[in-house]
Amino acid sequence: MSSRRSFLGIPVEGDITAGATRVDQKPIEELQPILQAVLDDPTIVEFGWRQCTPYFNDGDPCEFSAYGLWVRTDADEGDDIDEYDLGIWGHRSLGKTSGGEWVDDPDTGRRKKVGAQYEGPDEARYERVQALEAAVEGGEFEHVLLEAFGDHASITVRRDGIEVDFYEHD
Repeated sequence: MSSRRSFLGIPVEGDITAGATRVDQKPIEELQPILQAVLDDPTIVEFGWRQCTPYFNDGDPCEFSAYGLWVRTDADEGDDIDEYDLGIWGHRSLGKTSGGEWVDDPDTGRRKKVGAQYEGPDEARYERVQALEAAVEGGEFEHVLLEAFGDHASITVRRDGIEVDFYEHD
């Protein structure tokens, strides 16, 4: 796009290609109540996610992100965190939503499901976990998460502390 811009008072001419379109960042104070709502739930034993900058991204820019939120409740058994992700099929002890349709949310730029019906034991708990997933994976807290836990990290959150392990990925 051709523009009439200046940089430190010096005119700039030519085509300027926009860089990454990152979402606006939010402060840690806005993440705290979302995280606390899940921590305060007595049935949730632990939860976590992974965060990293990929080494290679099929030619696209390699950008830091947090993803893969998982939750283990007192009804879940086993230590394999991959079994506790929220995924498209739902979570075995938190429930799931079915039906509805996916639409683009103009406020967040993410896709969201509308008109879905909840199936499970506690819809309020499910919604609190979904809010945490949106906060962690939505990109609005990437600076906070990167500063707090670093790059290439697997994070596990429990009431008595947070464990950070190196995350080996391709």
